[in-house]
Amino acid sequence: MEGFVFSLILLLVIGMLAYYRASLTLFTAAIALTLAAGTFAGPVGMVSWIIFLVLALPLNIAFVRQKLLTQPLLGLYRKIMPEMSSTEKEAIDAGTTWWEADLFRGNPDWQKLHNFPTPRLSPEEQAFLDGPVETLLDMVDDWEITHERADLSPEVYQYLKDHGFFAMIIKKQYGGLEFSAYAQSCVLQKLTSKSMVLSSIVGVPNSLGPGELLQHYGTDEQKNHYLPRLAKGVDVPCFALTSPEAGSDAGSIPDFGVVCKGQWQGKEVLGMRLTWNKRYITLAPIATVLGLAFKLQDPDKLLGDKEDLGITCALIPADTPGVKIGRRHFPLNVPFQNGPTQGSDVFVPLDFIIGGAKMAGQGWRMLVECLSVGRAITLPSNSTAGIKAAAMATGAYARIRRQFKIPVGKMEGVEEAMARIGGYAYMACASTTMSVGSIDLGEKPSVISAITKYHITERMRLAMIDAMDVHGGKGICMGPDNYLARGYQGAPVAITVEGANILTRNMIIYGQGAIRCHPYVLAELQAAYNEDNRAAVTAFDKALFGHIGFAISNFFRTFWLSLTGGAFSSAPYSDATAKYYKQMNRFSAALALMSDVAMGTLGGDLKRRERISARLGDILSMLYLTSSVLKRYQDEGRQPQDLPLVQWACEDNLARAQQALDELFDNFPNRLVGVVLKRVVFPWGRTLRRPADKVEHQVARIMQTPCEARSRLGHHLYLAAKDNNPIGMVEQALRDVLAAEPLFDKVCQAANKRLPFFRLNEVAELGLELKIISEQEAELLRKAEVSRLRTINVDDFDFNYLAADKALLESEQANTAKVNAA
Repeated sequence: MEGFVFSLILLLVIGMLAYYRASLTLFTAAIALTLAAGTFAGPVGMVSWIIFLVLALPLNIAFVRQKLLTQPLLGLYRKIMPEMSSTEKEAIDAGTTWWEADLFRGNPDWQKLHNFPTPRLSPEEQAFLDGPVETLLDMVDDWEITHERADLSPEVYQYLKDHGFFAMIIKKQYGGLEFSAYAQSCVLQKLTSKSMVLSSIVGVPNSLGPGELLQHYGTDEQKNHYLPRLAKGVDVPCFALTSPEAGSDAGSIPDFGVVCKGQWQGKEVLGMRLTWNKRYITLAPIATVLGLAFKLQDPDKLLGDKEDLGITCALIPADTPGVKIGRRHFPLNVPFQNGPTQGSDVFVPLDFIIGGAKMAGQGWRMLVECLSVGRAITLPSNSTAGIKAAAMATGAYARIRRQFKIPVGKMEGVEEAMARIGGYAYMACASTTMSVGSIDLGEKPSVISAITKYHITERMRLAMIDAMDVHGGKGICMGPDNYLARGYQGAPVAITVEGANILTRNMIIYGQGAIRCHPYVLAELQAAYNEDNRAAVTAFDKALFGHIGFAISNFFRTFWLSLTGGAFSSAPYSDATAKYYKQMNRFSAALALMSDVAMGTLGGDLKRRERISARLGDILSMLYLTSSVLKRYQDEGRQPQDLPLVQWACEDNLARAQQALDELFDNFPNRLVGVVLKRVVFPWGRTLRRPADKVEHQVARIMQTPCEARSRLGHHLYLAAKDNNPIGMVEQALRDVLAAEPLFDKVCQAANKRLPFFRLNEVAELGLELKIISEQEAELLRKAEVSRLRTINVDDFDFNYLAADKALLESEQANTAKVNAA
């Protein structure tokens, strides 16, 4: 019995040391003291001490440990280590890690999270939003853009160029605006709320493209020539990466260039003959300068000893002989400028390579480093605006539109859909703001950009579906007053571009996160690749035994936090949000544990087990998204009105994390490991639930009621009540209807009958007749009726208006008329 009790005490000591991540020295000393106490009390004998010394001495004496353990393990590790291509290595090396690394390590520092500075607009950036952006949006009519022109008007293009919309990322020394990433995000959100086409055309030159690549890698001559021209809009850039054979697998592009000598402007120069076939290239139809990615070959070794130099990026003027450009794609009826480009045996000088000849073969590194920034800004910002606009419009519409004598927004089924839209809107804005904030702090967040790109575009698609369901016929009838249809149609575009979402979820998020965010895996890999064996053993020893201690700690942390529901773990606040921090402590430890288990049991096969990677990536993503929600709540002053939005978003994310873990255990390749660890992580089963009906009711009410929380939800959207801005008109209608409702009730009470809430102009006349409202109040009722009808009515057209080929239709109709007349 004494031995059993002592064993429990020893296990408790080991568990406490592991939970608090004690050093090996402290671990050894504490166990020695425990054994000494056991020897004094009786149950510990010589055998226990011998076992302890056999284990402890080699582990604590570095040269013995390295000789007996580390060196053989390093050899084994090198044999089983998965092969990694040069493109994979460059992708892993690209970018930086930030808060996501803390989440991956099982013990998040919440004070660190809340100490990150809140992104703010400078006075210059705010003035740009209030001035040129507002003026631009006043000029734009989305129906004209999408249906009548299938393009922006020449006046709008000129305004974009004159006011630097294509130059937000370009430094001021070259004539650009040099805005922060946060400012770029705010501008794109405001543009998106009026026109997806407009925001796409503005977003691309300020994302991955010639401007970004030139500023980081261009020669002084290239910068001085191109950047002022790009800033003024003299040159319009595009970047051609995707080809029919290489979409998401950009590293396998078939487009190639051959180093050779040729004629350029009457002189023989060293250059390249380029052949390419690209598609899906935004701005390609109107570009004047083409950024091109291709594989460069040097068969005659004119540049050195290598024949295959690798992926290279160059700038090609669109008027270069042999360049084919100008045709358009038609992406889901959202006609932003997007199209193919080809070239065959096009000769250009070698100094067209971005960065000059010395950067030949460095294109993939350049791309992945810059893509981590651009991917975190453009699509997440555009998608965030789409969700926010859907939240504002759906809330207003649901309050105005009545069925069964009540606003449809008061129906519980509608509330459920609205709560999802509102929760996604709050979360999307939080995560986008936090992500672009990291860029302004100097980070190049490759993992975060993948998380936000995937999850915000997916939430946008879901929000559009819900918004359509609430609007019904109003949503499906396209026309100048429809503010949903283009977003609904265009949702798959965001899902597809800048890395298809299936690939992003299944390979990129966790594939990069596991190596970049884990505190030891990258160090182990780097040690294994080190050709200096002595240095490799030393580095591998430090990483390996740190990794072992890390894994042991996470096992005990996960078990304790799961057993207690994280109740005794730390949280920076003791209010209603405390439980979310504590659950994230639990899931962070579980993610760290399961990552080590997956890597340890599957090894290199984990790279091919995409569903395992996807579920681990989902857990990391949910932790990041929930962190961003809590950070936003903190940054905005912990407003009590916003709490339902915070609760909905946190509870939805944490329930998703729980589901991902549960599915991971149920589908883990080693069934025994899956069953055992499921009991460790879910000792009481799945205890978390999605948001309660009460919370969803509160979110839906916020969306339908003008208040500070609702205003924050729609921050940085264009909501001006103007005829060419339907979302602004429905906002005005909400205010008009709410102002009319008390007057309507007053008339009903005076008339002693419950009137239907329509024909409010007639209600106004009745109120005047009964002498219980003033003429001014009657005018409010009349105005509300006009706004109400505009909101619930749908567009209709002349019979011939929608025909694409009107001349053909008119000719056929004339012929029919002649036949009938005869």
